[in-house]
Amino acid sequence: MNLLVNVVNVFIDDAGAHGNPLGIVWASPSTRKHEQEIAADLGFSETIFIDAVAAGAATARIFTPAQELPFAGHPTVGLAAWLHRSGDEVKAINVPAGSVRVRIDGDLVYVTALPEWTPAFELDQLASPEEVEAVDPDAYGLGLHYVWAWLDEPARRARARMFAPELGIREDEATGAAAVRLAAELGRDVEIVQGQGSLLHTHVRYLGQQVEVGGRVSQAREIELR
Repeated sequence: MNLLVNVVNVFIDDAGAHGNPLGIVWASPSTRKHEQEIAADLGFSETIFIDAVAAGAATARIFTPAQELPFAGHPTVGLAAWLHRSGDEVKAINVPAGSVRVRIDGDLVYVTALPEWTPAFELDQLASPEEVEAVDPDAYGLGLHYVWAWLDEPARRARARMFAPELGIREDEATGAAAVRLAAELGRDVEIVQGQGSLLHTHVRYLGQQVEVGGRVSQAREIELR
């Protein structure tokens, strides 16, 4: 199968660096029932498949190299940004977990999700950013772990890394769903520096029942999967 894949980096920093690569694929008869295989071959932490775009909403499915997810943050933010630049200004992305609201604010793209849609990350708070940076990913052989520490608690800035062997991800560069869960657990807005320097913004909404997560997204590049 020769497949054209659009790739964007999601949650890049203010200078346009870092971010988590995302594969974006238009679903077709040749991709259906092969999504898991395609996601594994691409090797990104997540790949999103677009089933339809109509009436201001997109319908999509998300796959890690190991399994399908009902919701994830970096794929929905990345898809919303990519569609916006293509002229499809969607207000929602429908994924198996539910309808994800989309908001564009300048060069920032946000989605809103329910914390219960996210995987059950273990939120491991450490004493300092230096301890977070020193963690060996191979220390986590099982489960889903979001390791974090305050960079500046009064300013609500945190340092984080994510390890998810359960999802086939040794380390994730930027994880919107984990950011949603952390903000919900803390009950406050948090700006998160994750991985090598990716930047995520969260806003707690509706008395903590929903969390908005967003950031900047790079321009797309195309690759061909053979």
